[in-house]
This record gives sequence, C-alpha cells and structure tokens, in this order.
Amino acid sequence: MNNFQFKNPTKILFGKGQIANINQELHPNQKILLLYGGGSIKKNGVYDQVMQALKGYNITEFSGIEANPRYETCLKAINLVKKESIEFILAVGGGSVIDAAKFIAAGVYIETDPWMILSDRAKVKQALPIGTVLTLPATASEMNGNAVITRDATKEKLAFGSPHVYPQFSVLDPETTLSLPARQIANGVVDAFSHVIEQYLTYPADAPLQDRMAEGILLTLIEEGPKTYADPKDYTSRANIMWACTMALNGVIGVGVPQDWATHRIGHELTALFEIDHARTLAIVMPGIFQHKSEQKKHKLLQYASRIWNITEGSEEEIIHQAVDKTIAFFESLGIKTKLKDYDVNPEAINEIAERLAKRNGEIGLGEHQDIHQQDVVKILEYAL
Repeated sequence: MNNFQFKNPTKILFGKGQIANINQELHPNQKILLLYGGGSIKKNGVYDQVMQALKGYNITEFSGIEANPRYETCLKAINLVKKESIEFILAVGGGSVIDAAKFIAAGVYIETDPWMILSDRAKVKQALPIGTVLTLPATASEMNGNAVITRDATKEKLAFGSPHVYPQFSVLDPETTLSLPARQIANGVVDAFSHVIEQYLTYPADAPLQDRMAEGILLTLIEEGPKTYADPKDYTSRANIMWACTMALNGVIGVGVPQDWATHRIGHELTALFEIDHARTLAIVMPGIFQHKSEQKKHKLLQYASRIWNITEGSEEEIIHQAVDKTIAFFESLGIKTKLKDYDVNPEAINEIAERLAKRNGEIGLGEHQDIHQQDVVKILEYAL
C-alpha cells in the first residue's frame, strides 16, 4: 500500500426528515445563498422543506444551474455573492449544483479570471463555506473536494479539486430521490460504478481492504441499482444506492492505491462536444479502456471478473472478455447504451476527441501509468463503434 494522508471533514445527516436539521448547522445571522437548478426542488417539496427549516434566516436565491454547470452561469452567481456579501452557500440539488457551489465558493476569492482555477490549476487558497442537500445520488460531490465545470465558449469541461471546498455538512435523505425519473437514477448508478472502477481496476497495490470495500460498493450497485430502476418508490434500495454513491468517491477507497481516471477524461470530451449525459459517456468509454489496457490491468481485471461477476472458467483472455460483456450488459440493463452510434456520434469525431486531449495534456498521458496517448484514445473509442 502506498503512503497517504486522509481527512474528510464533511458531516453527513442521513435519512428521512434530516432536512429539518440544517438550521442546527447554520448561524441565523449568516447571509446564505440558496443555490439550485431548474426548479425541480419546488415540485418535489424539497424547496419547501429547506425554507421551513431556515425560516427567518437571511436567504438570497440563485437558480438555473445546468445539468453540466456552466462557467458563464457560475460567474453570474459569483457577482451576486460579492454584491450581497454572501457568507455561506447552501447547494440543493445533484452533483452539478454542488459542483457549481464549489466553483462559486472558490471563484469569489480569485483576483483574476476564475476559469484559471480549471485551465491553469490556479491554487485555491480559500473559499466560502458550503453545505448541501443532495437530491440526486451519483457524483459524491456532497462529500469530496472535487468539481467539474463546463465552458460553453470553448466547449471545455474541466475539473478541479481543493480541500477548501469540502462541504461542511451534507443532508442525504433518500426520500428526496423518490420522484426522480428512471434516466437520472440509472445515470447515478453508472456514474458511481465508474468512480469505483477508476480507483479499483488498475494494478495490485497490496491494499486488500480498499479492494474489498470497492468490491462491496460495486456489488451493492449491481444488486440495488435494478431495484431502484424497477420500483421508484422503494425507499430501502434508494437509501442503499444513495450511500453507495457517496462512498464511491468520498476518498475512502482511493487512499494508498493507484488511480486511473482516463475514462472520465475521455468522457468529458464527449459531453463537451455532444452534450451526452456524463454517466453515458463513461458507459461508452469504459469497455474500451478494459479491452485496450487488458494486459496492464490483467491482474485486477481477473480479480474483478471473479469477485464481481463470478467468472472463473476459461483462459485469461476469455475471462476478461466475459467480464467486459457482463459490464456492458449491466449498463444496458439500466437503459444506458454503450455505443457511439446510439448517441449519433460519427466515427470521424474520434480523431477530434483524441486531438483535443493530446493538445490539453501535452506529453503527459492518461491513466494510472500515464501511457494513454492520442492514438490510444482513438483505439479505445473505436471499441465503441
């Protein structure tokens, strides 16, 4: 196991009725920005619960955060925060709203263009405190210091991370997810699945506990995901999925082990160029990563095949091929397609995606070995034709 330092400062309030307790986490005199998306929280009752809990508090609202939060929208929120002297940001929504809150919280203190946090890795030295009320389990943004922002003008989707943007607290009430459409639930399950894979399916690092915890999350997603998809009112399965999604990327399973993230980096380009749902881009890319890097990932792929899919018969090549097929079948069982043609992406776009990544990365490759370069990206995406 590699050396590591680990700290996660986020307090979790999990379960039914926990929204009512957010007033215990906030000071009555704080100027609070209530940040949310397109207004679904007003239809499902979450907005009313939040406002009831914060009755009498000094609240300014900002709505309209997109499914892939836009830099341009976040800039408007940053200006509002400065104008109103906001002291705390409460993000109510899914990972996109929470990601936007993190960027806004950090962007307030950047003297130059806030985009430099993403494009030039400008160091985040401070940020406004934030809290979250999660309504869409998927990204674990509610319990980590990461965020992804899209810029329309340049068709870029970039990530940043900082310990300064961990939420102080996050409310995880599974009842807030009961009205979600099946598409969003499926996306959340696949997103969390891919988060685990990026930290687990690399190469052995003598970290059996992290492996077993990662496998536990994968098995939970495989077992509970279809239940939530089949029965939207199943509270128990929603609760299990919600916690599994949070555990998938709150840092616990990633300590002391190598990590990949090539699937995400390639997937971000598909979203930026073609507006494909983030989780669906991961379902497109992941099988190609497995196949193209099967030799480097052989040990963990065989472990994945055995422990997750109970595949032990056949040659190593046959076992790996079956594991890839099982993974694709799982995604497809949730209604998520895995081929580029399913999203009207022409084969000619593959070279453009590879060129964009090569230009952004320079000589540095993707993946746990940093050995995925432009032509590798082309081959990985060709598996999805």
